[in-house]
Amino acid sequence: MKNTTLLLFVCVISFTSWSQEIKRKKDDIDVKVSELLSKMSVEEKIGQMTQITVTNFEQKGNPGVIDAEKLKDGIQTYHIGSILNVPNPGAPTVAKWKEVMTTISNEANKTRLKIPVLYGIDAIHGASYTAGATLFPQQIGLAATFNPNLVKRGAEISAYETRASSIPWVFSPDLDFPRNPAWSRIWESFGEDPYLSSRMAVALVDGFENNSFGSKYQVASCMKHYLGYGSTTTGKDRTPSIIPERILRQYDLTIYEAAIKAGAKSVMVSSGEINGTPVHASKHLLTDILKNELGFSGVVVTDWKDIIYLYTRHKVAETNRDAVRIAVMAGIDMSMVPEDFSFYTDLLDLVNKGEVPMSRIDDAVSRILRMKYELNLFENSVANAKDYPKFGSPEHIQEAYNTAAESITLLKNKDAVLPLNKSEKILVTGPTSNSMKYLNGGWSYTWQGENSDVYAADKFTILEAFQNKLGKENVLYTSGADFAKEDDAEIEKAVALAKQASKIVLCLGEKNYTETPGDISNLFMSDSQIKLALALAKLNKPIVLVLNEGRPRLISDFEDKMNAVVQCYLPGNEGARALVDVLYGDVNPSGRLPYNYPRYPNSLEKYNRKYTESISEGEQNNDAKYEKSYYPQFEFGTGLSYTTFTYSNLKIDKTEINDADEINVSVEVTNSGTKAGKETVLLYLTDNFASITPEVKTLKRFEKISLEPKETKTVSFVLKQKDLQFVNNDLKWISEKGTFTIQVSNLNKDFLLKK
Repeated sequence: MKNTTLLLFVCVISFTSWSQEIKRKKDDIDVKVSELLSKMSVEEKIGQMTQITVTNFEQKGNPGVIDAEKLKDGIQTYHIGSILNVPNPGAPTVAKWKEVMTTISNEANKTRLKIPVLYGIDAIHGASYTAGATLFPQQIGLAATFNPNLVKRGAEISAYETRASSIPWVFSPDLDFPRNPAWSRIWESFGEDPYLSSRMAVALVDGFENNSFGSKYQVASCMKHYLGYGSTTTGKDRTPSIIPERILRQYDLTIYEAAIKAGAKSVMVSSGEINGTPVHASKHLLTDILKNELGFSGVVVTDWKDIIYLYTRHKVAETNRDAVRIAVMAGIDMSMVPEDFSFYTDLLDLVNKGEVPMSRIDDAVSRILRMKYELNLFENSVANAKDYPKFGSPEHIQEAYNTAAESITLLKNKDAVLPLNKSEKILVTGPTSNSMKYLNGGWSYTWQGENSDVYAADKFTILEAFQNKLGKENVLYTSGADFAKEDDAEIEKAVALAKQASKIVLCLGEKNYTETPGDISNLFMSDSQIKLALALAKLNKPIVLVLNEGRPRLISDFEDKMNAVVQCYLPGNEGARALVDVLYGDVNPSGRLPYNYPRYPNSLEKYNRKYTESISEGEQNNDAKYEKSYYPQFEFGTGLSYTTFTYSNLKIDKTEINDADEINVSVEVTNSGTKAGKETVLLYLTDNFASITPEVKTLKRFEKISLEPKETKTVSFVLKQKDLQFVNNDLKWISEKGTFTIQVSNLNKDFLLKK
């Protein structure tokens, strides 16, 4: 007991000392920012708010080579504070990045105040714009792991390898809360649940930043895209959203609030509009809520050209100059202009004529300078490769493999067709089966990820991973189908080869894409792929459907004919190895679906649906037949294993509470099967009656555990008062008296909240 008390005392002292040290560093930085700001001219301040793409500084006709005069003009004349993007043609080596950054740093050091340039990059699943870097699953796959510790470790590696590339700022995590599964950036999000998204957001921010100041192994994170970007009514990228503020506060804002509390240093603003107001023009969202209410003290940066678009697309500004005024006064600190100096010239004119006050400029520049000091850029802005011996190392690659393995989600396993038998000959077919592009998706080496087969040539495609495990002689292959073009000859070839195989592995999904190029008008899997699936199904041979996709493309035309369904999402460079190990049982699958997989294009209900979305009128009227209103192909949280888990002894420590109490919940989980496995324990809560229509259930806690065969573990959770609350019509978080139901697996417990 004495030892425990002493250890607790030491921990408290250590935490207090650490907190005091952090405060001291912050205070020191604030002094430095204030001193530097007092020395800056108006022109230098506005330059700090200007971000330009690196390709603007390349030599004409000589891509990838910096034009010294162009760079000098940008830094010396316009005093630009930030550069982003990738030199042409894409994905430089660490050595090339160092060359580019050294050139930029040298030019910045020639300025009067020697303020370093802040470089930002879309490194969203590893240092994905550096050749040879370790690439992890995309965010939707991270969510499917339900393992924040694994996700944090991946972010630490991503930060390490990004800093090895001399880049201190990553445009990640994506905290969008998508409401339409057709949206082209579903895979950049954490799915449809705000609690899961919040936990994963904190894991990424912690991994990227580690609440550190000046570490050469950490980067500044950038939450995006604030706010409501993933909720377009059309499902098309950068189109309008209609979202009441009550809904924004209950769902979307909670994710950002969690990341802000974790220490995220910057935020990128949504390109869209909400209820008719572009977010870049919304003082209410950017200043009143983000900066004032949530207390965000970091940098608010635009997305690509989005101030210009207030004038050219949104039509809320009559001129570009007016657009600059609107955005800066709304709360924008840095403009990703990014291809000219119009923001600089217009803002300088606005300040000189008194239309934008210096107080707004000083606030923005202080935020930018503070982030530069926190990243230690004034002391060192170019990495030394010797400090990063683990770049692209086997250790890092193993972590990417582990993450991919835990993300892969077994959705169906009829008659235990999986795991496969290594002695059987198989057919591997389908358009996603032999390309790295479809394992990585967009933002991989290039914007759309079209060159992954070149940059990741040393990695296994799905076909190659099968061949590596079984030998080429045991793996039959033909592409079978294109994503769009129907090819009867290829289908006939696939059918003929299938007759020689014991089982078929059918790899379907989507081409690589992101943003507007990924917009679709049809959520169904493409006709060419459906035709291939139906042709193979006629053989009555076991088919394992492997899905490589960024969003849930509908498979209801043929899913019933598949023996197994495996969702891979976009698992990254190590995804094929992980997939094949899962299919053969060398890895027991443990991923869970982070969204409802819809069955029909007009039936897109979320798992935390309202009761009116769940109850079919046909259940009340036997004389009429109605289609069920809630009938997803697979529900949020679905994820099978090669073993079985049994839940028992669900307990709560109170059956009645007041509005200050917490509830302790425990449940026993037993691996009742014969194989070791990992299980995610999900705790849902239902508010049975409320003045705002309650949801059928809402995820409030989860924990992933490992269990050996016949092993039992007790999993405990604590529910707090905030878990019982919702946002009312006065935009206040409240709870109301009444009965709540806790659900864990097939077990339930009720408790009463008294007022």
